[in-house]
Order: sequence, then C-alpha cells, then structure tokens
Amino acid sequence: MPLLAWFACLLALVAAPAGASTLDHGRIDAASLRGNAAGLPSARGVTVYLPDGYAANRTKRFPVVYYLGNFFEDDRAPWANSGAQALFDQAVARGVIGGVIVVTVDCTTPAGGSWYVNSPATGNWEDFLSGELVAWVDARYRTLASRDSRGIAGDRMGGHGAIRLAMRHPEVFGAVYALHPIGMGPGLQTMFSRPNWQLLRDAKGIDDLRGDGFSLIFTSIFQAHLPDAARAPLFFDPPARLKNGRLEVDPALTERLNASFFLERQVPAHADNLKRLRGFMFDWGRGDANPDHIVSLQAFTRTLDAFGIPYEAEEYRGGWGDRHWGEEGRIYTEMLPFFARKLVF
Repeated sequence: MPLLAWFACLLALVAAPAGASTLDHGRIDAASLRGNAAGLPSARGVTVYLPDGYAANRTKRFPVVYYLGNFFEDDRAPWANSGAQALFDQAVARGVIGGVIVVTVDCTTPAGGSWYVNSPATGNWEDFLSGELVAWVDARYRTLASRDSRGIAGDRMGGHGAIRLAMRHPEVFGAVYALHPIGMGPGLQTMFSRPNWQLLRDAKGIDDLRGDGFSLIFTSIFQAHLPDAARAPLFFDPPARLKNGRLEVDPALTERLNASFFLERQVPAHADNLKRLRGFMFDWGRGDANPDHIVSLQAFTRTLDAFGIPYEAEEYRGGWGDRHWGEEGRIYTEMLPFFARKLVF
C-alpha cells in the first residue's frame, strides 16, 4: 500500500467515532393492516438500530428489542427527539448491555395510536407486530431469531402494548419491560366521564376532535376495543350517548370495553403465558398528575400476585414520562440492564 494511502487509512481509524452504530430506515407494507375501515395506510416506517460491531462482524448475530412509542410517536421519534442512538451507543460501550438491535415502528393513527390490537376500524396491529414485523426484521438482519433473545418494551401507551403482546405471544417475545404503562384497570374516575360526548356525537371527522385531548385518546381506545367498521366517520360503537341532554351509559358495551381494554382483566386468561416469560418488569412515577394511572397500576400488581405470576415492579419518584430518557433515565438505568439479564446474547 502506498504510504499516503496507508496514512489516510490510519487517520480514518483514529477519527472513527466510538460506538459507530447505524440507523437503518425502511418501510414495510403490512398485509395485516390493509382494508381497515378508517383508511389508514398499510405501509409503515421502521427504524432499526444496528450497534457498533454489527457491520464489522459479518457472522455475529444479535438479540432484538422492539420498542413501542407513546401517543403520536412514529418510528423516528425516539431517535429524533430523545437522543436514543447516542444513549444506546453509550450503554453498549460501557457494558450496560451487550450489542443489541433495537426496532421502532410507526403505529400511529389520526387519533394518536392503535393500542396494538386487532381492529376492523384501524387494522390488525397485533398480527402485524407479533408476526409480519418480526419475520421482516429476522429476514433482513442478523438476529438471534428466538423468543429467548427477543424482548419488547414500550412507553406509556406503548408500555400497555408491550405487556399485551407479551402476554399473548410468549412464543415470540421472551421478556417485556413497560415504562409507566396505562390502561391497566379501572381508576378513580369512570371511563365515560372523560370524553366530550357532544363533541364525539357531532364530529364529522377526527379533525373536529383536535384540541380536546381526552376525546382524541378515547376515540383511539374505542376504535381499538369497540370498533364498528360501518359507523363513519369515527368507526366505533359508543358506550355512552347523549339523550335529551342526559348521558346514558350502555352497560353491555361498557362491559365489553372494560373486558377488552383493561389489562387487569386479561390476566386470568393469559396467566400461564405470563409465567412463561423470561422476565416481566414495569414501573410508574408516583408524581403522575392522573391518579387513575397510579391506582390501576398498584391494583395490577395485586392481580398478578393473586395468580402467582413472577414480575418486578417499581413506583419511583417522578411524573408522566419525565424520567425515561437520558443517562439518569429509566431506559438507561433500568430497562437496558433488565434486558441484559433476561435475554440470551
């Protein structure tokens, strides 16, 4: 090699940044999402974090963590808004966790999120995430394609989805960590007390709900758990209706909603699946301004205890998602070490 070329190579090596990971952005056209009544696109963005060492070693395979976001967070949000790539680079470089592939995917809907369930209104998200997406990632990247090396995590609504998917598919996901999951069970207020029912009744489309956070959030819940493909423009069967200025609650639809939505209600049917997991952990901040979340999470732990399900849970000093990211955040200090212990590398 000529001296000048050798010197240029040496400079390149010296200048190469520590933690030379890459982000691979792609799209998957999911058959599971086609034909939904709301007309949501089936083509979804996927971002894949490939750790330092992935490109250099062409034979090494890596465990995978699937990370589900909160309301209105697409696949690029953690990388663009929260410094996720640099944080994971640091975690790998310092031995907090071994080299790991991290996958994020766009599961947003016009109402905020899919809740990761199968719905004729918005698409079959459970089938997509537990089947198509995992197969797509395993076919394109050097993964350790086993549930023992595959974890799932999520933030708030994503934490709800992570637990829901893990309890239904322990053959796919071997460990789950949920950051401040919501929708765990009944809280201090009734479900029907939250939305603006007149706004929902009069809405000509999702855009009419902008500016009313609870009406948007509950529309996403109803589309997931009380879907009605024939009821345009919001595509759900309302569990309560205004009649002559008074709100009337439909007991049958309310029971159907609660049984489908609250994860506490899912435990009896999936207790054996939860016991199959290599690890199950979740946390929540005691400073959450919505006490419903705290009450329901505390009750959820007692339900798990009643069915003899192993888990780890922690109520920490913090608020609504304010201690998730950064070197002092829960993802770095708790979630990644959890997967380092529970996944097979």
